[in-house]
Amino acid sequence: MSFLLEHNNWIWLVAAFASGGLLLWPRLGGGASGLTPQETVQMINRERAIVIDVCEPTEFAAGHVTGSRNVPLGQLTGAKELPGDKARPLVLVCASGMRASRAAKLLAQQGHQQVHVLAGGMKAWREAQLPVEKTA
Repeated sequence: MSFLLEHNNWIWLVAAFASGGLLLWPRLGGGASGLTPQETVQMINRERAIVIDVCEPTEFAAGHVTGSRNVPLGQLTGAKELPGDKARPLVLVCASGMRASRAAKLLAQQGHQQVHVLAGGMKAWREAQLPVEKTA
């Protein structure tokens, strides 16, 4: 104990705990994890994740992840487009990730076990030059 006090090493100890806490913070908050576009593609391909776009229908029609389902944020509760199997991975998408984060918390409260958010939303998806589908 005297080693920490005599040599001012307590500063380094505090810094180490603080940096560790900052690294863990995203994993501890809210039950939803943010995925990169590449991680999202892997989850779709490997784990058969379902992509749920929580944008409004006009935004969805203008461009969405190919094969995604549109369930606007205000209509999530009891939506038929959600899988009955609550263990099935879900990736939630919106324009920037903000609405998807709110939707993720709601779905986790409803018992969905694997809820993820596309970090950066459709903006990040487009920047990664991944396929975008438009509907009439």
